[in-house]
Formats: sequence, C-alpha cells, structure tokens
Amino acid sequence: MIRVGTVNIDTSHPMGFAEVMEKSNRARYVGIYNDSFRDDEEVAGFMRRFGVEKRCQTVAELADMCDIGFIQGCDWDKHLEYAQPFFDRKKPVFIDKPIVGNLKDCKRVEQLVREGCVILGSSSARYAFEIQEFMSIPVEQRGEIVQVFGTSGVDEFNYGIHIVELAGGLLGTGVEFVKFIGRSHAGDSYCESYYVQFRNGKSFIYNVFTGTWQPFVITIMTTKTTYQFKIDSNRLYEALIDQICNYMEGKKNQLVPVQNILESVCIMLAGISSREKNGLPIKLEDLKDTDPCFDGKQFWDTYSAAAGPMYKLL
Repeated sequence: MIRVGTVNIDTSHPMGFAEVMEKSNRARYVGIYNDSFRDDEEVAGFMRRFGVEKRCQTVAELADMCDIGFIQGCDWDKHLEYAQPFFDRKKPVFIDKPIVGNLKDCKRVEQLVREGCVILGSSSARYAFEIQEFMSIPVEQRGEIVQVFGTSGVDEFNYGIHIVELAGGLLGTGVEFVKFIGRSHAGDSYCESYYVQFRNGKSFIYNVFTGTWQPFVITIMTTKTTYQFKIDSNRLYEALIDQICNYMEGKKNQLVPVQNILESVCIMLAGISSREKNGLPIKLEDLKDTDPCFDGKQFWDTYSAAAGPMYKLL
C-alpha cells in the first residue's frame, strides 16, 4: 500500500483522490499537514472519513511518515516551499495543478529536477482516459494530428491549465510562440482565445471561459479526419491516480517529464504576455522573469473567500 501525505486540502481534489484510492486499494492518505483556510473541523472530518493516521505539525514530520507527498494547496506560489522537505528526504512529490505560476518558479523546478528531485504532476486532464484511448489508435488509422481546439471554463489559470495540459498529452512539446486572439463576453462572463504554434507545424487553439463552468471539449483534426469528444470529468481523478500508482509500484506508466508540464505553464504565460501586447506573438524562448504572471496568493484570497465547508461533515 502506497502511503500518501497531503499538504493542505483546499480544493475538492484531496477528497476525489481519496475516494479513488479507496476503490483501487493501491494507495491511501496516511498523514496531513494543514496551514491553509480549511479549519480544524474540516481537517478532522477529512481524517475521520478516510482513516488518516496523523495530523502533522510540520511538513517535515509528514514527509517522514509517507512514501510520496501530495502538495494540494491552491496558492501555487507556495508549492515548492511545501515540497522541499520531501526533496530533502529523496521522496517523490506530486504537485497538483497548476504546478507553478511564474517563470522564475519554472526555472527553479528545472533546477530541482537536475539535482535529482522527483516531481510528478500535474493536471488530471493530461491523462484522461479519452486521451489515452485516442492515442492508442494507430497513426495509420487515425491520421497524424494537425490541429487541436479545446475549451475550458471557470477561471483563467487554475482551471484553464487543464485544457493546455490536455493538449500537451496529444501534441507533446515544441511550442514556438503563442498569440492572444481576442475576447468575447456576455454580461459578467467572458471567453478568451489563444493560438499556439508548434515548431513542427502543428497548432493548438484554446479557449478559457471565465465566470461559468464549461466542459473540456476537444476537437482534433488529423490528416485523415476530424475527431471530437467531451472529457468525462467523473473519471479524471481515476486516470491520474492510476498513473501515479503505476509509477510508485515500478510499473509502466504515462507520466510525462516535468519539463512537459512546465511548457504548459509557459504557454499560458506567453498567452497573457501577448494579451498585454495587443496580440503580439510571444516566443516561449523570449519569456522573461519580469513578464506578466499568475499570482498564487491573489487566487488563494479569492478562492478561500468563496469556498464553503467541504470536509467537516464527512
């Protein structure tokens, strides 16, 4: 049994992941460290519901008692700080999406990997069963992918990163530039569109709808035909946890190098930089630490203020 320690339970992910773990009986949460907005009653409810052994007073204490750490707070600017005690103990860390939100932290993650740290992540959508099934079709049958179009909703980065990582699961890496296309709106809700050009000639257009939940819908144009499907959100957590467990058990898995995940972040950083520059194409190689980024603390403030109780009655 894989022993998992979680740092914070801000979102619904810890509960969703724990329910999948119960069904598969391959892993379980054994410890928790919480210093975020979920109060003691919620921590107690989470522990009671999923049989968590211990509430730890430090992340280091948590890292000592588990096989892998799950960093699950919604302030992505603190993810690497929370992960460090696991790195110090040579233990792998899963960092929930978005892994980080600025170029400086992307560079720090790259350095940590060079130093031998194991970082897994980040979006469950990248490993969706629908993506796995599509990619299992021989290229000779489905055709070579030429262009991908994807939709997402809720918010710009915390949720929008899902659709960009999902496209990464189809197209891989090698983005040349990103260009902001424009914005549509209806009342307080608005949708922004971005064009992503790959060096091999392929492309991706993603839409981020802010203010309303939207399904992940993917359209894939190949050299033979066009495919379209909606991702079943009820199966996303299972797809991700399966891959993490496979890795921990030394089995074949589809987890991608962290550099692939960081490219998804850089795509979105280039996107907002292009937006700030009225649609000027922004090459990923030209991104700078001083360019616009996604503020984790600001998102934490907004999310925590709107979040209702989730775990206390479990």
